[in-house]
Amino acid sequence: MKERILNFIFKYGALLVIGIVILFFSLWDEHFFTYANLSDILRSISIVTFVAIGVTFSLTVDGFDLSVGSTVSLTTVTAATIMVWYEMPLIVVLVVPILIGALIGLLNALLIVRVRIPDLLATLAVMYIISGVQRTYTKGYSIYNNMAMEDGTTAPGSFTDSFLWIGQGKLLGVPVPVILMVIAVMLVHLFFKYTRYGRQMQMTGGNEEAARLSGVRVKKIRTAAYVISGVFAAIGGILFAARTGTGQIDAGAPMLMEAVASVFVGYSVLGAGRPNVIGTFFGAVLIGVLLNGMTMMHIPYYTNDIIKGAVLILALAVTFIHLTRRRA
Repeated sequence: MKERILNFIFKYGALLVIGIVILFFSLWDEHFFTYANLSDILRSISIVTFVAIGVTFSLTVDGFDLSVGSTVSLTTVTAATIMVWYEMPLIVVLVVPILIGALIGLLNALLIVRVRIPDLLATLAVMYIISGVQRTYTKGYSIYNNMAMEDGTTAPGSFTDSFLWIGQGKLLGVPVPVILMVIAVMLVHLFFKYTRYGRQMQMTGGNEEAARLSGVRVKKIRTAAYVISGVFAAIGGILFAARTGTGQIDAGAPMLMEAVASVFVGYSVLGAGRPNVIGTFFGAVLIGVLLNGMTMMHIPYYTNDIIKGAVLILALAVTFIHLTRRRA
C-alpha cells in the first residue's frame, strides 16, 4: 500500500498540486477562475514555455543550455531594432532573430560536442558573451517607438500592428501566443514520440555510448538539440518584443530560472522521470498560476523567487527520491 501511494504521488502529484493551487486561489478571489484571468495566465506563460521547450531539448540529450535567457534578450532587441531602426518588413523581423538563435545554438554545440567543454561551462560562457553583445549592440538602451538616437534624431520606424498582433492579438477569442504555444507543445510531443530523430535524441540522452554503438550519429543529434534550443529561445524573444511593444535589454534574464523550473517540475508529471514537453508545459502552468495568484493576494513581488525555488525543490525531491527507490 505504501508503495502504491508513493507511485500515485509521483505520477499525479504535480497535477494534484496544480488543481489544489487553482482551487485555493479561486476560493480566495472570485476573479481568479474566470476566462479573462485564465487566458492572461496562459498568455503570460507562453514565452517561458517556448524557452523551456528549448531547455527540454538540451536536457533530452543529457545536456543543459544556460544561454537561453541571453538568447531571448538578444533576439528581443534584434527584432525591435530591425523594425524601429531599419524599418524592415515583417518577414525579416521574424527570420533574422530565428537565425541568430540557431547560430547561438550552433556555437554551443561546437564548444560542447567538438571542443568537449562541459555543457554547463560552455553555455555559461556563451550566456555572458551574448549578454554583452546585446548590451553593446543597443549601447545599453531599450528600443521603443520614436526613441531618441545618438545623432539627435528620432528612430524612423515603429512597431507595426501586424507584428504586435503576434504578441497581443486574439484569434477566435484566444490569445495568439497561447495558440502558438499549444501548437508548439503538440508538435514537439509528436516529434519525440513518433519521429526517428526524436527517439534518437532520447536514446542519446539515456545512454550516449549505447546509442553510438546502435548506429546513432550522436554528435549530429546533440548538435541539432542545441540548435533547436536556440531557435525556441529566439521565438520567445520575438514573442516578448511583440507582446510588450519594446525591445527591453536583459528581457530574458528572469526567464532562465522559470524555464529551468518548468522543465524540472515536468519530470514529476505523469511519472515521466525525464525531460518531456507535456510535463514542461504543466510545470510552466504551475509557476504561472502561482505568480498570478500571489499577485492577486498582493504578496510582494520580491518573494516570487522564494516560491519558485521552493516549488522546484519539492518537484526535484519527489522525482529523485522515486527514481532512487526504483533503481534500488
